[in-house]
Amino acid sequence: MTISTQMKELIDDSHVEIKLMNTLSRSIEPFKSQQRYGNTKVVKIYTCGPTVYSAPHIGNLAAYVYWDLLVRVLKTNGYTIKRVINLTDVGHLTSDGDSGEDKIEKGARKFNQTVWQIAEKYINEFKQNFYDLNLIQPEVWARATDYIPQDIKIVDLLTQKGYTYETSDGVYYDTSKFKNYWKFSGGVFNTLSTRARIAYSPEKKNQADFAVWKFIKPGEQHAMRWDYLGRPGYPGWHLECSTIIHEELGETIDIHCGGIDHIPVHHTNEIAQSEAAFDKKLAKYWLHCNFLTIDKQKISKSLGNIWTLEDLANRGYSPMDFKMWVLQGNYSQPRDFNISDLESARLRRLKWRNRIAECYQKKDSRLSRNNQQNQNKELLIVLQAVSDFLNSSYAFYWIDKIEDLTLESWAFIDELFGLKLIQDSPDINSEIRDLLQQRSDARATHDYAKSDELRELLAKYDILVKDTPHGQIWQYAK
Repeated sequence: MTISTQMKELIDDSHVEIKLMNTLSRSIEPFKSQQRYGNTKVVKIYTCGPTVYSAPHIGNLAAYVYWDLLVRVLKTNGYTIKRVINLTDVGHLTSDGDSGEDKIEKGARKFNQTVWQIAEKYINEFKQNFYDLNLIQPEVWARATDYIPQDIKIVDLLTQKGYTYETSDGVYYDTSKFKNYWKFSGGVFNTLSTRARIAYSPEKKNQADFAVWKFIKPGEQHAMRWDYLGRPGYPGWHLECSTIIHEELGETIDIHCGGIDHIPVHHTNEIAQSEAAFDKKLAKYWLHCNFLTIDKQKISKSLGNIWTLEDLANRGYSPMDFKMWVLQGNYSQPRDFNISDLESARLRRLKWRNRIAECYQKKDSRLSRNNQQNQNKELLIVLQAVSDFLNSSYAFYWIDKIEDLTLESWAFIDELFGLKLIQDSPDINSEIRDLLQQRSDARATHDYAKSDELRELLAKYDILVKDTPHGQIWQYAK
């Protein structure tokens, strides 16, 4: 991340405190990294990635916008990030418990393709959306199927330590063996929604027990299969995250990110198997984003309200417009998406871009060193705002308030939020500049017909012209 030396020194001297809502403690806590290498502060982050059986929709993608903000805030505050995002290409059944069909297998049958083709297709789509949203790439993209031998080693380890038992359909984790199994979820087992997500089996010792390895029954169609205990099978969904964290980051990691729907089952099971296997705390901070609805309805195929970035583009909205909308709220709160609010976000971003356009038109768009230092102090307020519980909406409020931001200041804001403000707001070229000069000359000679004609011509280049007492100024139309 490129930050001016002057701004970096100010940030270092200010010791901005980062605060995060930690699901583990149910409270907002100051963040402190666990590892230092000399003067380098390293943060290990694991983000639960998508199950790649269908096209990602905006509800899926909003989470990664929030976690991109987390990475950017940490980087701006001087941390070095080591981050992993997993890609679930096997083992996630249609139930979050251990029943139903593998989602990848179901998707392959629907589109008449192999499971490998389906996984590859939607991994590529997800990564393209990641790129389109200008999200910082993780250091490691981890496909679940690349870690099968390591999965088996963990199942063996759990078995050796007495945490598993075998049934006719798999190897199960005995949750009664793990002290405080329900602590992370807040003891939510007795809620109907949680019980509904845990499959019942008469062979289970406890209803909450979960499969760390599933056997493929005779005649069952499951293309992805590996031999274990003399039978074909595949890893349980929860196992891949424990395996990948152990292999790529090592326990204890600093931050684990996911959705609130992961709390009662997936993350509770992940903690149980990891901490039982390795006798170390899995993660110090747990961050969970809330649900996104559309027009106050759950996102659902049956309701026909699944929106993708492509759908938004067909309505005239860019990925950056959507990202702006996401960042106007907080990850911990439920969000309701609608086109009216998206339009407001688009207009706000356009207003910021036109403030950048003003910088190009000033005779001296650079402040003196002392004045830039004063502006940097105002930018520090923006950083302090977003560092407190990732409160980007409050940071945006301050950006709206700060007057006469320089290009250097906008570049800092761009790095902090990743909104492509500078990239999407280039200075005009010589052709546009010549047309503006012709229009200025026409107005000077009172040739208003030609002036209006040139205004219409400039509009075709998506350039608007405003006449002021100090002369004309140009703006981006969209």
